[in-house]
Amino acid sequence: MPKPLTDQEKRKQISVRGLAGVENVADLKTNFNRHLHFTLVKDRNVSTKRDYYFALAHTVRDHLVGRWIRTQQHYYETDPKRVYYLSLEFYMGRTLQNTMVNLALENACDEALYQLGLDMEELQDIEEDAGLGNGGLGRLAACFLDSMASLGLAAYGYGIRYEFGIFNQKIVNGWQIEEADDWLRYGNPWEKARPEYMRPVHFYGRVEHTPDGVKWVDTQVVLALPYDTPVPGYRNNIVNTMRLWSAKAPCEFNLKDFNVGGYIQAVLDRNLAENISRVLYPNDNFFEGKELRLKQEYFVVAATLQDIIRRFKASKFGSTEVVRMDLTKLPDKVAIQLNDTHPALAIPELMRILVDEEKLAWESAWDITVRTCAYTNHTVLPEALERWPVDLFQNLLPRHLQIIYEINRRHLERISSLYPGDFDRLRRMSLIEEGEQKKINMAHLCIVGSHAVNGVARIHSDIIKNTVFKDFYDMDPQKFQNKTNGITPRRWLVMCNPGLAEVLAERIGEDYIRDLGQLKKLLKFVDDDAFIRDVAKIKQENKMKFAVHLEEHYKVKINPNSMFDIQVKRIHEYKRQLLNCLHIITFYNRIKKEPNKSWTPRTIMVGGKAAPGYHMAKSIIRLITAIGEVVNNDSVVGDRLKVIFLENYRVTLAEKAIPAADLSEQISTAGTEASGTGNMKFMLNGALTIGTMDGANVEMAEEAGEENLFIFGMRVEDVEAMDKKGYDAVEYYNRIPELKQAMDQISGGFFSPSQPDLFKDIVNMLMHHDRFKVFADYEDYIKCQEKVSALYKNPKEWTKKVIHNIAGCGKFSSDRTISQYAREIWGVEPSLEKIAAPDDPR
Repeated sequence: MPKPLTDQEKRKQISVRGLAGVENVADLKTNFNRHLHFTLVKDRNVSTKRDYYFALAHTVRDHLVGRWIRTQQHYYETDPKRVYYLSLEFYMGRTLQNTMVNLALENACDEALYQLGLDMEELQDIEEDAGLGNGGLGRLAACFLDSMASLGLAAYGYGIRYEFGIFNQKIVNGWQIEEADDWLRYGNPWEKARPEYMRPVHFYGRVEHTPDGVKWVDTQVVLALPYDTPVPGYRNNIVNTMRLWSAKAPCEFNLKDFNVGGYIQAVLDRNLAENISRVLYPNDNFFEGKELRLKQEYFVVAATLQDIIRRFKASKFGSTEVVRMDLTKLPDKVAIQLNDTHPALAIPELMRILVDEEKLAWESAWDITVRTCAYTNHTVLPEALERWPVDLFQNLLPRHLQIIYEINRRHLERISSLYPGDFDRLRRMSLIEEGEQKKINMAHLCIVGSHAVNGVARIHSDIIKNTVFKDFYDMDPQKFQNKTNGITPRRWLVMCNPGLAEVLAERIGEDYIRDLGQLKKLLKFVDDDAFIRDVAKIKQENKMKFAVHLEEHYKVKINPNSMFDIQVKRIHEYKRQLLNCLHIITFYNRIKKEPNKSWTPRTIMVGGKAAPGYHMAKSIIRLITAIGEVVNNDSVVGDRLKVIFLENYRVTLAEKAIPAADLSEQISTAGTEASGTGNMKFMLNGALTIGTMDGANVEMAEEAGEENLFIFGMRVEDVEAMDKKGYDAVEYYNRIPELKQAMDQISGGFFSPSQPDLFKDIVNMLMHHDRFKVFADYEDYIKCQEKVSALYKNPKEWTKKVIHNIAGCGKFSSDRTISQYAREIWGVEPSLEKIAAPDDPR
């Protein structure tokens, strides 16, 4: 029997990783050594692993530079309509491997390093994640950048270069501890500072009405310094730009207020201005009305709009002289997409520029603004909606407050003419909420100031139209659209699961990587024994690899033949990690009751970060770790059930966990998860889903066949009916013995013997004020989990369902999502054409 291939040899066989040509490999080795010498100023005797990582990163980056410059020249020559994706978050993860995949350099780099006696995977592991996001919204922005480049759109991602991204999570004595994420400590080889495009941003001050119009004066100025990161398309020679702004104090900062002898203090106070880009706010689906956050939101918007208008006015590549003066043409050349309400200030800021600086009439400026801007809504949870106190605005952005008042005045006038005498409608639809403190409703501002408003899954878009924004839909139905989210198959299949990518390519070719709809062709192979075997074998290999990783990190022995049951996402009550906990406890109790029965073994993994100020979420983590301590040390249970809390869940950990998953937990209360995107990643990587009819789960069931998912629980209509009737948790507790037993164990200290009342807040919430109705779905969830266990005992039937799921994934590519945004919102046409490579003759 031939000896099994090493990882190195296996990787070399894979066509989707690009070909390792002899000249290519020789060039890479030369350039690697050149960077080690000239960029890092090291020789092989004193180089560290980190030096080798940086030398490799610079070598790969060299392959981007020519394409990057040429792409931007191409845009200046063809003058396409440009798309600006504005987001406070871009959750990029690592860049090196993704760049190699998109440039087809992976095998050549692997071979070059192998010949130099180095291991590429080891070097890849040195790169820090760019953790500039909290979860779904920030990762979606990153997937969108990949798709926009791969579809040849002249697109730019604009955001903030946070010095500290999402905190690193440590689990200490079962509790979450936060650590600052100093991701830039060793430098970032992928970014290029662009000080020549530095822009001033104004805060505070007052408004003066002068003969030549309105002036915003006596402001404090902060400079916005742009850093550009290349965004390569998939093998089409296009490299777009993500531009992130960093805050810098101007040289004269605080010095003009000649505080006698206050020079040292004035220089130290520069930090106050530069704090704007210091740290990402770690809240997911929660609004915290802090002044620093409002400063961040205006900072990114003000800097970006200056950049957009400079680029609109300039004609030729590299030319700074103004050529295009007619701003009424702006909507023909510029599309601005607002990723949630966080960049909503783009609307009043664009109005301020057009009216105060460009001297346009209000009506004309408003027409331009509405035709340029579009808004994506990401949540219907009331606590997540941004409502800024008017007095904060009055102080920080006085001119913008006036502009918002004027937008509102005209908006209410229009409502009055359409619905005379309907004063309650005026109150409901106003941009200003009256109350003990007046607040600006940023979602209302976005709807009024945009030509398109979209939700992120069909069910979510329907909920928006029928409930949260019903009044706005009644008035302007043509504005409302759906754009179901998607994920990039480059990172979330080719890069993180090369084994599966290759098995698919062997059957249907590799074109599916740019056109994921081609996965439908796999349905021909659903009964093909060889294919079933291959799919199952890749899953087993991924599980073995992840098990090794887990045993290194958690010192728990993993049974690789157990079902890997995984729930990874931010910790939040609406995502119902507590429902998962109740299943774990119930399963544990059943094993203890009948230890000799042949149970389907499971390794249940839960991962995710809790916002530092969210007490309930932190308690949920403590409950999961406490359950793990009991279950994992019970010899009766043995390796039939293990519970692991995955510490510091982030993009890079997702790339390891998702390909190893058998079961994906998507169990939010129907009507609360706008879309979800983790659900799609699991589906594409060969896991089956247990889930409610919420978010994109609905469309996943439609695409793969509902019989190929494990759907349970209340539908949106059932939840609404229960809200009318009233949800009585105690009734379920008294009626369902296994639920009562589990709850009594939590409240009685079974999982916290040294502190019996450790979980009293969780128990009290579940019994008396659970907005997300965990108990109402408990019985159906447990029954559904029994079906999961039964099917897992039949590997062939399980794998057939897996194949149906993978075949149904086409819709969930972000390429499809972006094509729809492009055609239906931005008015641009996506293209799969390549442009000439830098070394091609033009």
